Amino acid sequence: KYYPPDFDPAKIPKLKLPKDRQYVVRLMAPFNMRCKTCGEYIYKGKKFNARKETVQNEVYLGLPIFRFYIKCTRCLAEITFKTDPENTDYTMEHGATRNFQAEKLLEEEEKRMQKEREEEELNNPMKVLENRTKDSKLEMEVLENLQELKELNQRQANVDFEAMLKQYKEYEEDQKRKEQE
Repeated sequence: KYYPPDFDPAKIPKLKLPKDRQYVVRLMAPFNMRCKTCGEYIYKGKKFNARKETVQNEVYLGLPIFRFYIKCTRCLAEITFKTDPENTDYTMEHGATRNFQAEKLLEEEEKRMQKEREEEELNNPMKVLENRTKDSKLEMEVLENLQELKELNQRQANVDFEAMLKQYKEYEEDQKRKEQE
């Protein structure tokens, strides 16, 4: 490009774009969902052209929260969901229901069990000792099982390739003799 000698970039007018501007982006459905109007299942990984906007007055630790608008593949009803950086996930807003997630429930149950155990240990010093002995027994069992598996693998790994080749050569020679006879 040619820039004349009297060019001044400060004189170029700035674009006044609105804060709540929507962009068209290509995205995949982040979770399994079911449309509320027609009952169509939308599976995780299905690609959509979506509108993306920054949610006003919602920020998590300085991270902006985005809202996505997609359309159902069958009835073209609008489905919206937004990012949830606190839980590193997405939250369903409207237009569909999120399908069952076993992994998430399992993680929540695990966290709850850990919290209960910590609260119990704070109140009862004997429980701390019991939990430690249980943990050490479990660790010992795991190490023993691992050692057994290693021994089994070593037994199976002891293959004598020379003997196998010798046996195969003998077999070939025997076949040649039979053919000659």
